Amino acid sequence: MSNRHLSRSVVLQTLFEWDFEKLKPSEIHPIFERNIKEFAAGTNDRPFMERLLKLVLDKKSDLDNIIEKAAPDWPLDKIAPVDRNILRIGLAELLFADRREVPPKVAINEAIELAKSFGGETSGKFVNGVLGAVYKEMGEPGKNDQSKPKKKYGNVPLNQLPVERLAGAVVYAKHKGNIYLALVHDIFGHWTLSKGKIGDSPEIANETTEEGLIREVKEELGIPIKIVEPLGENSYSTYHPEKGKIVKHVSYFLAEAPFMELTLEQKEEKGGLDDVRWFKLADILDLNFYDDILPIVTKALTKLAEGK
Repeated sequence: MSNRHLSRSVVLQTLFEWDFEKLKPSEIHPIFERNIKEFAAGTNDRPFMERLLKLVLDKKSDLDNIIEKAAPDWPLDKIAPVDRNILRIGLAELLFADRREVPPKVAINEAIELAKSFGGETSGKFVNGVLGAVYKEMGEPGKNDQSKPKKKYGNVPLNQLPVERLAGAVVYAKHKGNIYLALVHDIFGHWTLSKGKIGDSPEIANETTEEGLIREVKEELGIPIKIVEPLGENSYSTYHPEKGKIVKHVSYFLAEAPFMELTLEQKEEKGGLDDVRWFKLADILDLNFYDDILPIVTKALTKLAEGK
């Protein structure tokens, strides 16, 4: 076992015991010291273990919130304690660690290996599904760092997977000679576009993409919009707790709105969002966007600068 994998195992065993016994935060350090002596005596990787343990504890509330959003059919207290703490470690490294030390794909792979070593028969698949879904929502940072074979989904071709339709908008408004964009902020620390599912219930099953987008933005931001023109499309595969692997197809549009107060929708399925604001164009590119969203925003900015 490599030193780094052993170090993560020690942190996992510490978190598992602490979590299982429902101990206070101050009671975790004796467990940590005991596990180091028992499983990693003489290790030179103690600083890494201390940083990882502290990171998980410091970010525990955020990590648990993300787990609940990424696996909505699995309440946190119903997830096996081992799997729950593997997810905390994997998400902590995926979202908050230094990517030069722990690239995203390493964080995911290491968590899967922990699940295979310490979890149950389906733990590896479950951890892979949750972390993979979060990684997709992050825009897959570092996915091109090295070549990899095209994904295969059993015997199901990619074009035969279930498709979930979504639409998103770069929403702008003109006010006192300035142009503003309405953006939402998510619990992963990114500013992104308002978007939502199209035709996802029987009563709106036949709505068009444009109709669905107008409805979703009104619900999510509390403002009406007028669609100006398409900006592009994006498709990616992800994991759904009930449906398994699916394809999400997102259509993006440029849309104009009145400059009025924004009201973020308070709804369980929108729980991954925590803020909404208007930004002047000059401030947009300093924000933290997902890799796949930035080209859409840039294209919209170019059109707006051209007076369209």
